[in-house]
Amino acid sequence: MSRTRILETVDEAVAGVEDGSTVLVGGFGMAGMPFGLIDGLIRQGAGDLTVVSNNAGNGEVGLAALLKAGRVRKVICSFPRQSDSYVFDELYRAGKIELEVVPQGNLAERMRAAGAGIGAFYCPTGVGTPLAEGKETRTIDGRVHVLEYPIKGDVALVSAHRADTMGNLVFHRTARNFGPVIATAATTTIVQVGEVVAAGDLDPEAVVTPGIYVDRVVRVEQRRYTVEGAR
Repeated sequence: MSRTRILETVDEAVAGVEDGSTVLVGGFGMAGMPFGLIDGLIRQGAGDLTVVSNNAGNGEVGLAALLKAGRVRKVICSFPRQSDSYVFDELYRAGKIELEVVPQGNLAERMRAAGAGIGAFYCPTGVGTPLAEGKETRTIDGRVHVLEYPIKGDVALVSAHRADTMGNLVFHRTARNFGPVIATAATTTIVQVGEVVAAGDLDPEAVVTPGIYVDRVVRVEQRRYTVEGAR
């Protein structure tokens, strides 16, 4: 029997997220960002969060809105500064938020390692830079590698295109980005989708994330967001 719960509202889906949680957030800029779930998390009220995502928010919507609400203590990401990341930039310059920069490939692999049960891995990315300071190194095939540890989340917030009632997920084009990786790396994976269909209605060859990784699914009207927050 599937462990996935199909819920009626976003507020039900994000219920129980605790203060101090590590929250993995899908998305590459605006593509694949779980806006509905983030809005629900803001209403839910959890704070002192560590957020792991590709970047540190755009404009004042989605992840940036969560930062602006003062709910995030630390951001772990690859691209903290962009032309529209002014919310994070202001918080960081004011000393109100912590930052850990992780190269993009390492970020994805560290979360993949968490989902795969890999204790650690060596990678050459970052060698000779401040990002490798204080980390164990090892020479492999004549090249220096840095030891990296998994990033595991208490909660993952994912946006997918469709789900079936067993929690199997299909993504839409580039909105796939980090979603499949983070879905495997959290204790509780929460997914917003545009449509929920009956078990068996999804082409098995199109399923990207099996339902075994998914705990909660909620249908959310897919809206187009702009940097300014217009809908």
